[in-house]
Amino acid sequence: MIHLEHLNLVVTDIEKTLKFYQAAFPHWKVRGGGEANWHGKKRNWVHFGDDYQYLTFNDDGVGENRDLTGHQVGLAHFAFVTSDIDSVMTQLAEAGFNLDKDGAVDEYRKNVYYLDPNGYEVEFVQYLSDIPSLRNRYE
Repeated sequence: MIHLEHLNLVVTDIEKTLKFYQAAFPHWKVRGGGEANWHGKKRNWVHFGDDYQYLTFNDDGVGENRDLTGHQVGLAHFAFVTSDIDSVMTQLAEAGFNLDKDGAVDEYRKNVYYLDPNGYEVEFVQYLSDIPSLRNRYE
């Protein structure tokens, strides 16, 4: 078996980034952090997650994230599955984060997209069926 353990994201501000992800994942915590040197530049880092998966945030980001409406090579978005998408949306709204766009209308899943403080597009998905052929269909 193989599964994703973590994503390592370069950000501009760890505290602003944590505010977004703490709203979406209130059960996660900062697992650790420190300072490092990345090719001659000092940066701070934190691991935010649970005992099995996490996000790493490195604060030495400069410039803008890729244009999500363009065709540049780079990360388009990443997604998390939730059992209660409405709760995630409420938590993010209460923390001051607005929905970026709705997902496709589908009877077997609901999904929404947010932009985190660094311009990363984050999708949240709630599947409404456990049957793979229904959950994963595309029309």
